Amino acid sequence: MLLYERLYSYFKITSLYSSYMKKLLTVVVLVLLLSDLTSTHATTTEFDQREINTSTTTELQDHYFRGTVISILEEGKKEVEPGVVQDYQKVEIEINDGDEKGKKIIIDHGALFAIEQSQKVVVGEKVVLVKPAGSAKQNFYYITDHYRLNNILVIIALFFSLAIFFTRKRGLTSVLGLLFSTAVIFYGIIPLILKGHSPLLISISGAMIILFFSLYLSHGFNKRTSIALLSSFITLVIAIVIDLLLVHFSHLSGNGTEEAFYLQFNGTPIDLKGLLLGGIIISVTGILDDVTTAQTASVEEIHNANRKLTFKELYRSGISIGQEHIASLINTLVLAYVGASFPLILLFATKNNLTLWMTLNSGFVSEEIVRVVVGSSALILAVPLSTLCASYFFAKQNIPTTKD
Repeated sequence: MLLYERLYSYFKITSLYSSYMKKLLTVVVLVLLLSDLTSTHATTTEFDQREINTSTTTELQDHYFRGTVISILEEGKKEVEPGVVQDYQKVEIEINDGDEKGKKIIIDHGALFAIEQSQKVVVGEKVVLVKPAGSAKQNFYYITDHYRLNNILVIIALFFSLAIFFTRKRGLTSVLGLLFSTAVIFYGIIPLILKGHSPLLISISGAMIILFFSLYLSHGFNKRTSIALLSSFITLVIAIVIDLLLVHFSHLSGNGTEEAFYLQFNGTPIDLKGLLLGGIIISVTGILDDVTTAQTASVEEIHNANRKLTFKELYRSGISIGQEHIASLINTLVLAYVGASFPLILLFATKNNLTLWMTLNSGFVSEEIVRVVVGSSALILAVPLSTLCASYFFAKQNIPTTKD
């Protein structure tokens, strides 16, 4: 409880909002405790047994290494069967990490599977190597991909620099909020789900934590952000209800994708329907940040321009701005989902035996439709809710502007 009070003292939330925030954080804490007690699929003895079997299973796992291409020994085309010709390379590679660091190996790149022009390697290039588990040849390796992580990190750094350059302090705090959200997902939500906890409860808990901390990190510890957070929590609760209803109404089980299918054989039983529900909630969280903060800021600026405006007048002006926001964001949201699933949509289009109704009825497409509808519904509801909260507090309490 002492830590609980220190948290609020640190955030310096005014007395007008602290009671609301404390209640909301209490909900987060209760959900976290509940999710910790509902490890639905694994008992302590099962986890102990998994730990005992770890030493044997690691021997049956593939091993991955980074390597550098030293030289190209051979290169050309070969006939793998009558009338079928494919590219191949015989390359010498030095392993850069792991227990075999410094070891030099020769790989027939293109012998195990056909390679395209884009998969060919050049001298000095870094690649990802795989040493298959249980291979009859202990020194058998193959190239699985180009090593591009360093380039990706450069791209991310350029993005962060661009954001900070144009938005200064606000860009820096937004980056911190993004890093915090990423940490919660990869070091909190995912590990707990893999341990057998309820995906839905864990996702809800994670979404609340992400909203609470990322909003304050991104937008500052001020009254405007507190109102946006209150609006976000209210909308999130409504979105959870819509999520549960639509997934149940659509008879979705969560196994509409190939990735979800393979999760069933991962060793830890996972509730795929709960995973679908939780994934939708996480995606909704990002929408709420944008809408609630924008609407709250709009109402505050209107209030600052004319402090004599009543609650009704503030709400009318704010909702007018919000309607334009909704119109643009719904289109953006749908296109974002379509773009992310574009290869699979094209794959469906190539199957001439599938009619349009069969495509739309498929598990994958149905899941994406529900995902878009829940996200868009949350977006629509967030506008009047955040406008209502902001109009009420700014009109009734005459809250002064807080500039960062």
